[in-house]
Amino acid sequence: MFDLKIINGTIVDGTGQPSYVGDIAIKDGVIVEIGSAVDGDARETIDATGFVVSPGFVDIHTHYDGQATWDPVLDPSASHGVTTVVVGNCGVGFAPVRPGKEEWLVELMEGVEDIPGTALHEGIEWSWETFPQYLDALAAREYSMDLAAFLPHAPLRVYVMGDRGALDVEPTENEISEMASHVRASIEAGAIGVSTSRSLNHRTLDGELVPGTFANSTELVALAQAMVDAGGGLFEAVPTGETGDDYETVLNEIALLAEVSKRTGAPVTFLMIQSMGAPDLWEEQLSAVAKANTEGAQLVPQVAGRPGGMLIGVATYHGLMRRPTFRRLESELSYEALLHELQKPEVKAAILAEENLPEDPNRQYESIADNMAYMFERLFVLGDPPDYEPTRDRSIAGIAETSGKDPWEVLYDSIAGGALLLGAFTNYAKGSQDHLAVMLENPDTVLGLSDGGAHVRFICDASLPTYMLTHWTRDRTRGDLLSLESIVRKQTALTAEVVGLTDRGTLAVGKKADINVIDLEHLTLRPPHPADDLPAGGRRILQNASGYVATIVSGVVTRRDDTDTGARPGRLVRSSH
Repeated sequence: MFDLKIINGTIVDGTGQPSYVGDIAIKDGVIVEIGSAVDGDARETIDATGFVVSPGFVDIHTHYDGQATWDPVLDPSASHGVTTVVVGNCGVGFAPVRPGKEEWLVELMEGVEDIPGTALHEGIEWSWETFPQYLDALAAREYSMDLAAFLPHAPLRVYVMGDRGALDVEPTENEISEMASHVRASIEAGAIGVSTSRSLNHRTLDGELVPGTFANSTELVALAQAMVDAGGGLFEAVPTGETGDDYETVLNEIALLAEVSKRTGAPVTFLMIQSMGAPDLWEEQLSAVAKANTEGAQLVPQVAGRPGGMLIGVATYHGLMRRPTFRRLESELSYEALLHELQKPEVKAAILAEENLPEDPNRQYESIADNMAYMFERLFVLGDPPDYEPTRDRSIAGIAETSGKDPWEVLYDSIAGGALLLGAFTNYAKGSQDHLAVMLENPDTVLGLSDGGAHVRFICDASLPTYMLTHWTRDRTRGDLLSLESIVRKQTALTAEVVGLTDRGTLAVGKKADINVIDLEHLTLRPPHPADDLPAGGRRILQNASGYVATIVSGVVTRRDDTDTGARPGRLVRSSH
């Protein structure tokens, strides 16, 4: 007797091979039979006639490091077919930590990843010091999906070097040796690798750069070598200049990461986007990666499948947030009451007539109010369903030109009803996604950059898995579609492979039964919306989807018809490199 059968589904198995109609049988959390017809009874049968059956999605770039200590669901990812997430990216996290340094790590995460510090302080119950102890704390919990973890460089550096670790100073030989020892212990405890940030955009609440930003090749090689010596793993990096237009800097970073890979034998993954200032630089990056890989490196760029930037609105950040009347109303009213007040003509007139208050150093992203006028060309009305490949006429600038209104009035009218605008500040330099199609089809790349659990007040790119299916395989009208088989492979088999989780990512006998049953014809991505549901009432942006008939983790149905079932089969995955 099987535990579960999925019958008559269109099986897209994650390998990239053509789909076929067939059945899948599951027992004890593992796929035991798969084919055009599987005989035998099951305790539960899902009729997938007309539906796509795919592996569960593996999201390798998330920041649920804190959320995973209190939240068993791990939304927004859970709502989008994700069955495995990887935390500890970008060199930031919550372990290792010296007693008394917990608040500093919270402020670091809040500054870099825009996760409300109040939520982190309220939600995290610190019960660890070392990274293996942190893994033990995660292992004691049950989730709607599996999670794995990188050892982050920043807390490691400060743990070993003290306050010097946060400065642009080189560690001593003894300190490098001690960091390497912690890396080995963490890998042996089940960490899937080591992460670091070299981004000049990653800063603490006080504006300080992330510890390790300027780490030299000696330090990086030592960390990667320790990882390899302990059994292996993935080295993840955010390179310097990742959003800039400095050709030399960006290409030098690729050369540095290639050096780390070639000297240690470690695979290295890094974030790659299309820059507004250098819209063709991504082509040179891919060429540099291909050349390095032919020379013995193992470089794996992570790319996204849609424009990145910010969601602009009353619930997040916007160009009117420093106007005195808005600031007063925001401080006095609930979100719903604020939206009601903004509909009044006299309130609108007052806000539009005012000058900005001075920037408040204790509030994040205040400078947006000074820069908003330069963003109007890249601010788009999303709509319902949201359009992430909009034409210029949907921009604030375009609407202003067509309507004859001032762009500030267009902005006000667009956000006053609670809508969120797409600030397409990366991956949209030429006003289309044609370059993304090339990046996605490149054999060296994998899908990443969802940032699930991070930047919770102005993005919800954890919805990317759904978008990849709806936009790229079905709905795109401004360019070619990509095959369903290739898109599924990009976020299942390839992502699982790059982080060393070889027991999942494809539908085959012996593989872990992490599976999605999807009504692709009716799969719909909903507009993003605010929810004040984090600990201490912290706000985040969520984005729902409809069309997931079932999401299955280890053979257990965790979501049915887009609704959480309450089942918690997900666990910490310890790498066995």
